[in-house]
Amino acid sequence: MNIVLHQPEIPANTGNIGRTCVAAGCALHLIEPLGFQLNEKQIRRAGMDYWHKLDVRRYVNFEDFLEQEAGRHPERRIWMATTKAKRVYTEADFGPEDYLMFGKESAGIPEEILVDHEETCIRIPMLDEIRSLNLSNSVAIVLYEALRQNHFEGMLLEGELHRLHWRG
Repeated sequence: MNIVLHQPEIPANTGNIGRTCVAAGCALHLIEPLGFQLNEKQIRRAGMDYWHKLDVRRYVNFEDFLEQEAGRHPERRIWMATTKAKRVYTEADFGPEDYLMFGKESAGIPEEILVDHEETCIRIPMLDEIRSLNLSNSVAIVLYEALRQNHFEGMLLEGELHRLHWRG
């Protein structure tokens, strides 16, 4: 799975998303302009000691992303999370290498991009009074549904206690 952030603004959210990407084995694609510097303390703090393990790629704009990345992998779909979508994210059929794209916190993915990708626009259900969810929470919700659909391939599915043992 691949996570794409279109013009992210908040460094702590991007750090949280980077940490989630490392945990899930995903690449993080950042489409500029960014609202911060990648070496900011908030990113490092949110990403903790995982940031150096992150496969992070940058693009000057959406067209550059399409040319450099998505254009090289036409079999991968670009799922665009937006409050404007007509279908719910659980209705999508995610492929293991697809892109999950999210917009900046203040405005989302530009409608000029969305209109050309109507069939892959998805939304997270929420009450009408809410404008949107936190970006890093939204990424985690959609990403883990995509991973579930792909049977959490390559991921640890069982854990162990540190000091004690399970009784069963």
